[in-house]
Amino acid sequence: MLSAFIILAIAVAIFLGYKTKLNTGLFCIIFAYIIGCFLMGLKPRQLIAFWPTNTMFVILSVSLFYNVAAINGTLEKMSGSLLYACRKFPGMLPFALFSVAVILSIMGATYFTVLAFLAPITLVICDESRMDKLTGAVAINCGALCGGNFPTSNLGVIFRGLAESAYEANKNLGTIDTFQMEMEIFLFSLVFCLALIAIFRFGLKANRNIGKGVVFSKPEAFTKPQEMTLTLMILMMVTVLIFPLLKTFLPGNELIRFMAGKVDVGLVAIIFAVAALLLKLAPQKESIAKIPWNTIIMIAGAGMLIAVAVKAGTILMLSNWVGSNVPKALIPIAFSIIGAIMSFFSSTTGVVTPALFPLIPELAANTGLSAPVLFACTVLGAQSSAISPFSSGGSLILGSTPKEEDRTTLFNRLLLVAVPVSILCCAAYNFLVAMLF
Repeated sequence: MLSAFIILAIAVAIFLGYKTKLNTGLFCIIFAYIIGCFLMGLKPRQLIAFWPTNTMFVILSVSLFYNVAAINGTLEKMSGSLLYACRKFPGMLPFALFSVAVILSIMGATYFTVLAFLAPITLVICDESRMDKLTGAVAINCGALCGGNFPTSNLGVIFRGLAESAYEANKNLGTIDTFQMEMEIFLFSLVFCLALIAIFRFGLKANRNIGKGVVFSKPEAFTKPQEMTLTLMILMMVTVLIFPLLKTFLPGNELIRFMAGKVDVGLVAIIFAVAALLLKLAPQKESIAKIPWNTIIMIAGAGMLIAVAVKAGTILMLSNWVGSNVPKALIPIAFSIIGAIMSFFSSTTGVVTPALFPLIPELAANTGLSAPVLFACTVLGAQSSAISPFSSGGSLILGSTPKEEDRTTLFNRLLLVAVPVSILCCAAYNFLVAMLF
């Protein structure tokens, strides 16, 4: 009875967040308080301890550093430079846009930042190159998500933290190498995104004359502050990547293992953020103001409610139910489609993955399926509907469309073409990945 009430509370919190336009995390905190303290007898201090401090700190510190690059124009300049470099292959524009979005996202720009920069540019390029706008939208959306899945990028860091939390709540199942897990998710995502873009690029008649008449303007040179920012971005990437990568190739080296265990992306990001602010590469006030507090509250609030569900045994119950009632071969498809449906109206990082990740350790142990693959199926499934016009990504692309008639047309095509094609292709892809790996 309690587990059913908790599941209902999660659904109601998502519904209220969507209906009222208030942060879903706030409703999750309220339900966590009511259920945890009044129905389960937890002390308020125990409930507050469920606040995911580590995840919150990482998001805060990483976004603080990369806000500097967004404010001083480094990210925008990088985008223009990369697009200009691809000017000789106009027919491959969708893949060029995808590559730009992936690189920017891997460099640390958030999903929303990448789309905010690239959506207006992409829609202009679509008009100039006679490329279908839906294809351009899919390309940059896939790129922003795929790059974000890199182990040290914004989404990758969050997913790694959620996976670690899932295994901490099921200590009897051991641990998981989240860096390797997230690298698998990134690679699976890369292959899927390229295949999906190819379907839209070569499957739509509107793209037959793509690339004819497009003109790229040569971007201006990087300013001194932008060059310094770019140098810091590269140094940070090297710092957080070098030891985990060396550990993969030299697992027996004690010094490398020690350093890999001490290098934390959140703490490293704070060091580089302070360096950037000391060098006056961007105003401190504006950099702090742009920290995604809304996302932090959403993720943390959902995390508290999910922690209550774990404490009540709800997650174990759901895991056992899926393992007993869904055929093993269909479990990856189930997670993919459930994730897609949930993500259609809600946040992948704030709602979908915090709700589904805790199910995976026990389910993987019971069915013999690969836990990293199930994590990947969940992430890719949730991201397959991220281009919905009701989601933040789709709405951002629509908001960048200058003409009202184009906006109405694109709304319908995002909803009726892009979303169903993406979801169905992703479910089939996840099934194939689960069977092969």
